[in-house]
Amino acid sequence: MHHSLVHRLGAEFLGTFWLVFGGCGSAIFAAQHLVDGKDTGLGIGFVGVALAFGLTVLTMAYAVGHVSGGHFNPAVTIGLATGRRFEWKDVPAYVVTQVVAGLVAGGALFVIASGKEGFDASAGFAANGYGIHSPGGYSLAAVLIAEAILTGFFLYVILGATDERAPVGFAPIAIGLSLTLIHLISIPISNTSVNPARSTAVAFFQDGAAGQLWAFWLAPIVGAAIAGATYAVITGVNRAEIDIEGV
Repeated sequence: MHHSLVHRLGAEFLGTFWLVFGGCGSAIFAAQHLVDGKDTGLGIGFVGVALAFGLTVLTMAYAVGHVSGGHFNPAVTIGLATGRRFEWKDVPAYVVTQVVAGLVAGGALFVIASGKEGFDASAGFAANGYGIHSPGGYSLAAVLIAEAILTGFFLYVILGATDERAPVGFAPIAIGLSLTLIHLISIPISNTSVNPARSTAVAFFQDGAAGQLWAFWLAPIVGAAIAGATYAVITGVNRAEIDIEGV
């Protein structure tokens, strides 16, 4: 079934909103559980945040992936277009919708978080960063390389899981689990982006994050584009013959 662009954009909005709200929200509200400034040990930590991001994509891929393709990420959209699995003419509309959805979700998170006394978004709001803004103090070069590689592999998983030769119906599981793994690897490095819309959504609330935002557009898009351009060469499939209406 072919869905109109309006319906597909609506699905992308819902999916991207849920990714940011659920993923970044878990990092903001649940990574640590503090009482009177002391860590109770009840927070979900890195593993919980990684799982939350994976679950947002898995659930929305099943919910609306059949409508829009379940991108929820400008880098994914561009990577799929590079791999001739998505039409270039629809890329701008998808990317704008994803960014707007992320910003709306980021704003909602800020409003909710502001309801707690003593909240200060400038000190930390799940933003991505390098150098002093990297959780582990990793350099710009390290972050760019990690983000490009991880986004590239994310695209390989998406392209492979939605390949007509792959088992039907399991793509959202593979994609969600791959995003979880990516977060387990790179939360200490960059707080894990692999998604420019996710990075943009919270960058303007945290001091210094907006100035580093360019890196989290550049690296994921480069990685995704390389994966999109090389998938067919690696796997030996005629990418032009595959029609990916949804995952």
